[in-house]
Amino acid sequence: MSTEYDVAIIGGGPAGSTLGSVLRKYAPEAKVLIVEREIFPREHVGESQLPPVTQVLEEMGCWDKVEAAGFPIKTGALYRWGSTDDLWRFDFLVGQEFEDNPRPGRLEGQRHQTTFHVERAVFDEILLDHAAGLGCEVCEGVKVVKVERNGDRVEAIRVEGEAKPVGADEEGWVRAKHYVDASGHVGILRRAMDVPVVEPTSLKNIAIWRYWRSSKWADIDGVGKGGIRVRVMSLGNGWIWFIPLSSELTSVGFVTHADHYKQSGLSPAELYASAVATEPHIAELLDGATPNEEIHSTKDWSFLAGRMVGENWMLAGESAGFADPILAGGMALAMVGAKEAAYLHAALLRGDHDEEWLKQWYSETQTRRISQHIKFADYWYSANGHFSDLQAYTSQIAAEAGLSLNPQQAFQWLGTGGFVSDDLTFPVVGTYRLGAVKSAMQVLSGQEATWAINQSNHFTINLENCESVQVPYCRNGQIEKVKCYRRGSSLLPMIGIYRMVFRALNRASDAAALVKELKHVIAGNPEITEPYNAFLGALEALEGMVAEGWVIATAKDGRPFMNVTLDEASVALAGG
Repeated sequence: MSTEYDVAIIGGGPAGSTLGSVLRKYAPEAKVLIVEREIFPREHVGESQLPPVTQVLEEMGCWDKVEAAGFPIKTGALYRWGSTDDLWRFDFLVGQEFEDNPRPGRLEGQRHQTTFHVERAVFDEILLDHAAGLGCEVCEGVKVVKVERNGDRVEAIRVEGEAKPVGADEEGWVRAKHYVDASGHVGILRRAMDVPVVEPTSLKNIAIWRYWRSSKWADIDGVGKGGIRVRVMSLGNGWIWFIPLSSELTSVGFVTHADHYKQSGLSPAELYASAVATEPHIAELLDGATPNEEIHSTKDWSFLAGRMVGENWMLAGESAGFADPILAGGMALAMVGAKEAAYLHAALLRGDHDEEWLKQWYSETQTRRISQHIKFADYWYSANGHFSDLQAYTSQIAAEAGLSLNPQQAFQWLGTGGFVSDDLTFPVVGTYRLGAVKSAMQVLSGQEATWAINQSNHFTINLENCESVQVPYCRNGQIEKVKCYRRGSSLLPMIGIYRMVFRALNRASDAAALVKELKHVIAGNPEITEPYNAFLGALEALEGMVAEGWVIATAKDGRPFMNVTLDEASVALAGG
């Protein structure tokens, strides 16, 4: 054996490429192998992204390469969902109008809050080539055919293909210190290591899609040709996605329950054609467009791996779990998790920190994030008036969260959804920021989103019955120990937006004084380049801290209240 790799990655999709790129960036001496069974470019579903992908691309150093490909800028979504025929908007740019600037552009201002619709054949190849450019040994057309294991340890993997890795022996065996399964739903290592899979949902859907040329999407919703919203349109038996990938190419798919497909007696092509023709908005957009001949289909129901790590192996990307595509979270979950896996492996190779501490953090983070996204998607379906047979499933979702609720009581459930601990620096749920979750729930439930901070005017930090702990935080290639307060499963990080709110609360408690103090702190912080977004984040953080009991919110007579809305990051102080 001429070479022992530091890390061998199975799969060259976005998770594998992200992991390899970030690892080589911060550990340039590491010997990293990526084996990919396909030869890129190759088609793949999952074209719509979320803003966290933008931050990962920036850290990888390839955002400019993706921008140069000319993919449409995704500014949000346009939905028809539930029992209404009205179209409603879901925007990433809260309280702002999209600026349709010349392209290719720079990653600044609004571009930090937006993302892309991508043609995966092009996008994935950009990422894999970038990983190779950073020094990863990339072998395409190479398939893992056997895994040699010893208990919970991977001893070697055997590969077949023309582009044999440099470090492989004559029989194709490759050895490494660490192995990562980024092979997608196939889960090569996951299966070889007998990792169980949990399907925490009764929603078992299939997706059927094809690509269309010359559809009518440019400027149809007022965003502009440089930016666009994905369309999601519900039907009585499923929903349709409409994702522009370029000025000429559009992905259009139909998602329906597997039972409906079986009972229909139709072929995938027939079921797809019927769905597209039934939805008037989609039919109008495709009037005069030309479909590609090939029709694709796959199952897409949610699952979660029973464990994420082993003695010298780890799951990343879709091999670790998958959430229904209704919320377009697949790419964000895969790439954010892969970035964290890269940090972990860089730390392991340097001998930084306790190995078990790092693995426990990674496992808990990925499990919680994927689980939250699955629950969010399940509620989304249960709130759809057209899915009458799924309404009863809401009680099951609530039972898993330890609550009793119906679709109209979703805010109570979301209020205990882990807003603080999912991201150490910003209030998010399964990669969605808290304000976005509230916006979606407002539409789905038919009730105005309530903010706990609007119902109170006095706020006090509550650290009773908690302990101080150290939690891993990824920054600038290093895993740092960040102080957090922990109460049960809830964490209050002393970093980022939370620390800023925490310090402001130590100086002010009444609503008016607190708002003034937050604005003062933001204005005086030279690291904050987008004060508007930071102020909105501070309000979301305060809301999450109240929801999880880290802040006691009360109402006192004669003092003004906050009046936060979903449309803009501003606070109108109303008289008490």
